[in-house]
Amino acid sequence: MKIEGTGIEGVIVDLKPLDHLMGNVNFVRAGQWDYERVTYDYKVGSAEKNITYYIRVQGYAVEGDVDRKDAVIKLMTPLLGKHYYPHGIEYGEQEGFSQALIDRANNLLVQVKEQLENYKK
Repeated sequence: MKIEGTGIEGVIVDLKPLDHLMGNVNFVRAGQWDYERVTYDYKVGSAEKNITYYIRVQGYAVEGDVDRKDAVIKLMTPLLGKHYYPHGIEYGEQEGFSQALIDRANNLLVQVKEQLENYKK
């Protein structure tokens, strides 16, 4: 599910401060990158068997290289996804995301936006 209207989409920021500020809000990039793209995930556990939710912020390099850590990243619209083990993540609105989960995602993304204000280009 796209989480629109956060003020994050379209923001351009250097990779190093982006990694730092996303970590401040407990979003993890880990191995989720290639030379042109990054993905930050916030993992939300669930009482449902074999189900995990993810709040995901993705971006792509408008200049530089992620591998060299000199990239300038443009952020995309955040997503809320439901991971079905072992099949993968689904992002459709039909996944039935609870209002509490949507509110949690929006609150976290407000924190990300506030941190981005200090670093965006």
